[in-house]
Amino acid sequence: MDKKPNMLSADAALSFLLAQARPVGEIERVSTLAALGRVLAQSQVSAIDVPPLDNSAMDGYAIRLADLAPDAPTRLRVSQRIPAGTMGQPLEAGTAARIFTGAPVPQYCDAVVMQENCSVEGDEVTINKAPGMGENIRRSGEDIAAESEILPAGIRLRPQEMGLAASVGIASLPVYRKLKVAAFFTGNEIVMPGEPLKPGHIYNSNRFVLAGLLQGLGCEVVDLGIVPDDFAATVKVLEQSASCADVIVTCGGVSVGEEDHVKAAVEAVGQLDLWKIAIKPGKPLAFGNVGGVPFIGLPGNPVSAFVTFCLFVRPFILRSQGIAATAPRAFSLKADFDWLKPDKRREFLRARLHMMEDGSTSAQLYPNQGSGVLTSTTWADGLVEVAESTPIRRGEMVKFLPFSELLS
Repeated sequence: MDKKPNMLSADAALSFLLAQARPVGEIERVSTLAALGRVLAQSQVSAIDVPPLDNSAMDGYAIRLADLAPDAPTRLRVSQRIPAGTMGQPLEAGTAARIFTGAPVPQYCDAVVMQENCSVEGDEVTINKAPGMGENIRRSGEDIAAESEILPAGIRLRPQEMGLAASVGIASLPVYRKLKVAAFFTGNEIVMPGEPLKPGHIYNSNRFVLAGLLQGLGCEVVDLGIVPDDFAATVKVLEQSASCADVIVTCGGVSVGEEDHVKAAVEAVGQLDLWKIAIKPGKPLAFGNVGGVPFIGLPGNPVSAFVTFCLFVRPFILRSQGIAATAPRAFSLKADFDWLKPDKRREFLRARLHMMEDGSTSAQLYPNQGSGVLTSTTWADGLVEVAESTPIRRGEMVKFLPFSELLS
């Protein structure tokens, strides 16, 4: 491989990555109650109408409109009481039925009068305000029609999808098995928190960030720990990773320094397809495979690793999990900053949302945008994307990628 290959654009790199992603094929059934965060493998169809029967939208009185006097209160005998979970009798002419929210409306009922518009005396009710036809009645199937699709395949199940499945009686769901991601970290200088910090050493923050990012995406993480800056050791752990995981992700060692062995090790036991992306931070991003298992090598600088994961690894993981829609939603905001010396590469700046005096929302930049300043990622609410060689002046609109999208 040429030692100085041309850099790929961010868009070209992402398209290349997504084209290589292969969803896991194995499907398992899990209880709907335990399906949170799993990826639905097959679309789900309702076998029933929801609601199954016409029912009352509130507590009140079921009536027949023909029994009401025009433009005047009407007194009716209360002939029956219908709580939720019970079936009433057909509504007799000249009577009303006391009914409660969710209870099926009786046959011949035209509307339900909310109890606030009624006066009760003994076994009679006075209707003080006439309702319209069908008022306060929820019709059978108005939420879900039988035989309709309620959940498409390829979505991550949230509490609301779990509830929707349960509402039509689905007790278990077919989901893709969890994606296994092997991760390891290179560097003789990194140590774990709790260990003595010798001169020249640093704590391994990347291990915690990457583990959290992968867990947040619902992956099963195979953490292979810290690997020394050694070619043979790197080859060994790559082969171990390929034997137990669907995807391999590393931090560090993908640059071209004499102690950066990951790139050479991947080329020795697999294939490396790309390794420089025209973005800042995060230029040295590697992609390839080891024994057919996809490999992604993140840069070692903490912010570079974090940003490149959000932009490239996240969508690759999502597609590998069987999720079709991988692009995060972006928003346009006013810039509450000047960025007058843009880089030739596309930049992703850590920014926080700020409420302006006029009520609009703007983006403020963290003062130090260095690739080693991990504090910027905890301070910020997301990333401002700056196009190549494009200056930004205060008040101009910018593209904002919130962490709520990039981390989920």
